[in-house]
Amino acid sequence: MSSTRKLRLGPLPKTETVKLTFTCTASLKTELERYAVLHGQTYGGAVDAMALVPYMLEAFMAQDRGFRSARRQATEKR
Repeated sequence: MSSTRKLRLGPLPKTETVKLTFTCTASLKTELERYAVLHGQTYGGAVDAMALVPYMLEAFMAQDRGFRSARRQATEKR
């Protein structure tokens, strides 16, 4: 593991999965592949770029204040 840099997305946990398919631009696919290479170098193991996508989405939604607020309001209405 590289001690000189840390990525926002840490090591990937083992979880139960559900398969989804999505379409992205060729440039985004290239960037995902670059990120996967850097992630592998940082955390000591090759990782498929597509394996990163769910964790990136999860991190994005966790940081989205509007989404968190709406989710909290929906939970309070129950």
